Amino acid sequence: MDLKKTNAPVNTITYDRNQIDEPTENIYESISIIAKRAEQINTEIKKELIDKLEEFATYNDSLEEIFENKEQIEVSKFYEKLPKPHALAVQEWLTDKIYFRNTEEDNQ
Repeated sequence: MDLKKTNAPVNTITYDRNQIDEPTENIYESISIIAKRAEQINTEIKKELIDKLEEFATYNDSLEEIFENKEQIEVSKFYEKLPKPHALAVQEWLTDKIYFRNTEEDNQ
């Protein structure tokens, strides 16, 4: 996922309920799908952040030698400015980038 190219809003906005539930015709099912995707996005971002911070990590045995690592601070600031995972998931949902299927219909 390329986080730099997302156009999801950083601030909270109000969405049209009819747009959200249009693909499933059930608002609760739509929200459930969006929530599951937001969890996936959050896991991806968290893993990516930890990997990047590990690159700059210094391991010292003494607590007295703790110092600021400017690279870690810059990476952290970048991730703090990103849209939240739920905003990214809603944006994906509205642009039909999330695949979903109803397993109950598949069984019948």
